Amino acid sequence: MSPSSEGREQRLAGVLAALFGSVALLAAVDLAGDAGSAVGLVHLAVEAGVVVVGLAGSVWMVTRVRALASEHRALAAHADRLARRLVDSEQEAARWRQEAGDLIAGLGDAIDRQLDRWGLSPAEKEVALLLLKGLSHKEIGALRDVSEATVRQQARSLYAKAGLEGRHDLAAFFLEDLLVPRSNPAARPK
Repeated sequence: MSPSSEGREQRLAGVLAALFGSVALLAAVDLAGDAGSAVGLVHLAVEAGVVVVGLAGSVWMVTRVRALASEHRALAAHADRLARRLVDSEQEAARWRQEAGDLIAGLGDAIDRQLDRWGLSPAEKEVALLLLKGLSHKEIGALRDVSEATVRQQARSLYAKAGLEGRHDLAAFFLEDLLVPRSNPAARPK
């Protein structure tokens, strides 16, 4: 339930509680006035029933208003927590981008130099970079406005020039030494 619809429901429940209370009060006043007169027992019983129903409806509506107010406070607190987590996450991401910016730029330059050493054509270099980003042949074809078959041929050509078996070897060539766990110092590159 959205906060605005919850507020409307809360106001409606409050209005209904006031109406039920008014009905109970008016029926009680009428009942008190009729009690000393020669009104029939059935009439008094009906008025007493209206008082009881009015009071019950009023109590139920007040209870509903309180429940809605409590739910509203809980949702507002949850929204605040989520907003704080989002700000924290955005700050952490900005901090990571700032810290890793030079490393990422250096890695990009190193990848470009290696692709040049392999003697790849500009199209093969573009396919290699897109494969490293994880795109499929179909996605690369759509992005470059060429057929999937053309992308597959360019990928085969770049793998042959690089002496690699496929996209997994391409990714491993660049990432193998970057993703060594810190807990294994013997596996670190020297």
